[in-house]
Amino acid sequence: MSKILVGTSGFGYDDWRGVFYPEKLKKGEMLRYYASRFSTVEINTTFYGIPAPKTFVKMAETTPPWFDFAVKANKELTHNPEVDPGVFASFTEALKPLLEAGKLACVLAQYPWSFRKNEENVGRLRQLRERFGDLPVVVELRNAEWVGEETFDLLKDCRLAFCCVDEPRFKGLMPRVAIVTAPPGYVRFHGRNAKKWWQHEESWERYDYLYTPEELSEWIPRVGEISAAAEKTYLFFNNHYKGQAAQNAVMFADMLGLPTESKETFISEQGQGSLFGMND
Repeated sequence: MSKILVGTSGFGYDDWRGVFYPEKLKKGEMLRYYASRFSTVEINTTFYGIPAPKTFVKMAETTPPWFDFAVKANKELTHNPEVDPGVFASFTEALKPLLEAGKLACVLAQYPWSFRKNEENVGRLRQLRERFGDLPVVVELRNAEWVGEETFDLLKDCRLAFCCVDEPRFKGLMPRVAIVTAPPGYVRFHGRNAKKWWQHEESWERYDYLYTPEELSEWIPRVGEISAAAEKTYLFFNNHYKGQAAQNAVMFADMLGLPTESKETFISEQGQGSLFGMND
């Protein structure tokens, strides 16, 4: 079985203060605090803008030697059919500090639901692989048209890892499948807020969801299948509203029997208790 690392999608949320982070913790201290409790994080801000390399220099220096970063590809690389090669160059240049520090888990390329299965988009996936060279790349396909052996064979041929997801069971959305097409194994938990998935005023409403132990238990055998086929498996919780992602990350780590350290009591605004720990 592979090494399993559990974390959250993003860490710098102001609404985690008083829930996960101490109320008065400075923004600049959030990553250090987070890294004392988890051993991996998914960076999502890069989807909206490409940071200067010095940003990742600081992140690498702030975190322990064993800490891994998954970095989401800039949206210009996944949402624009005609990609400027210079954007790829700028993005990969920004990643160099993490590569040099041995802390880059992978690049996450998240495509929109409108990215349908057709010949043109198959070509875009092949181009993605070519432009990222030997970097480990995980692809999140959001349209259920892609599910099938033909797609899995394509990803294997391109050395692109398939992103398994947990989200509401709507027609056209990706089902809950467990498969590894290339390193690493990867799962994103988006929550199951069916009521607010399509109908919401603010984007955070979609991710306002706290998994129950019973819901997470459905993934225990799936994670077993994934970890049996990959050297490393990353599990990221994206249900970030009010620190619910962090609560579920530790809950699932405990359910999987992963060792935890530096445990601290979690008290939510509703007075519920849980434990936070560093998973390794």
